Amino acid sequence: MPPFDPADPLGIDDLLGPEDLAVRDTVRSWAADRVLPHVAQWYESGELPGIRELARELGAIGALGMSLEGYGCAGASAVQYGLACLELEAADSGIRSLVSVQGSLAMYAIWKYGTEEQKQRWLPGMAAGELIGCFGLTEPDHGSDPAGMRTYAKKDGTDWVLTGRKMWITNGSVAAVAVVWAQTDEGIRGFAVPTDSPGFSAPEIKHKWSLRASVTSELVMDEVRLPADALLPGAKGLGGPLSCLSHARYGIVWGSMGAARASFEAALEYARTREQFGKPIGGFQLTQAKLADMAVELHKGVLLAHHLGTRMDAGRLRPEQVSFGKLNNVREAIEICRTARTILGANGISLEYPVMRHATNLESVLTYEGTVEMHQLVLGKALTGLDAFR
Repeated sequence: MPPFDPADPLGIDDLLGPEDLAVRDTVRSWAADRVLPHVAQWYESGELPGIRELARELGAIGALGMSLEGYGCAGASAVQYGLACLELEAADSGIRSLVSVQGSLAMYAIWKYGTEEQKQRWLPGMAAGELIGCFGLTEPDHGSDPAGMRTYAKKDGTDWVLTGRKMWITNGSVAAVAVVWAQTDEGIRGFAVPTDSPGFSAPEIKHKWSLRASVTSELVMDEVRLPADALLPGAKGLGGPLSCLSHARYGIVWGSMGAARASFEAALEYARTREQFGKPIGGFQLTQAKLADMAVELHKGVLLAHHLGTRMDAGRLRPEQVSFGKLNNVREAIEICRTARTILGANGISLEYPVMRHATNLESVLTYEGTVEMHQLVLGKALTGLDAFR
């Protein structure tokens, strides 16, 4: 019988194959080298310097659009993509957000709903990290109700003229292409918008207290004229953007456990070395109870993420199951961070430790890609057969 492993108490690594472990180790090594030595400073200064270089490096290790096939994408499994998200968010949620928005939202939308010409134009450069993309769905007055969006695209001859605003857009200020969803006379449609188009601007949002090591922007479209071939022809109605969101939410199921793991590991190490009343605080019952509860929720969450990943790889993952994972794992990850902070005491609020940074980041992760309330209602409808959204 193998010995008990505090880092893997349920033996989840036994579920992973050699390629899975290689992906995990590659991303973990990259994050340890390129993010962890600097991220506290980035967070404190509220910026992500060198984002374009980071994107190219992420492209070089195959992390951008990694679960997509062709066009320079890695064609990795859903489980492998999930493991990458976990390792990236163990470094910082902002880095995982960069990758998720690039691959699961912008690239996925073009890959799934675009023409071959659109795919050839955008995807190879995005997979390599040479081009950065963003995804414009949320509006200043329409977050959880995207059907009420006011951004509008009207036909003018063969062209489209796009007007409106999008809010809280990751990568917006550095993107070469924005996938923008808009109302039209024929319903909601998606457009691949070159960000150098006249009338398009993306002012960066400042003064954030969460996701500070991330580029977050507003998108402003003032009569942006687009050729007919900017339309993503395969997406009609809300089903298009919602399918992209489901893909991104899956990454969050894994990623949130990365933030939780980093906070748990910091608390565990602190408990082993910090002495009070003549011995390490890890030797007291109340601290051990906290650590045990944190470990249970952390590894249950990873096991849930792996289960959903195997279902996605089998083509059997339902959106309601993604809501199940996102609701549970982000909620538990925040609680793990908060408990870790209590073990670290006053040191828990210091950027010398990752706990408060992860906790504040997770406040954003809790909200984006569907709030707690929205996922509760998704599951409530699935369980009862009754629609409580309106």
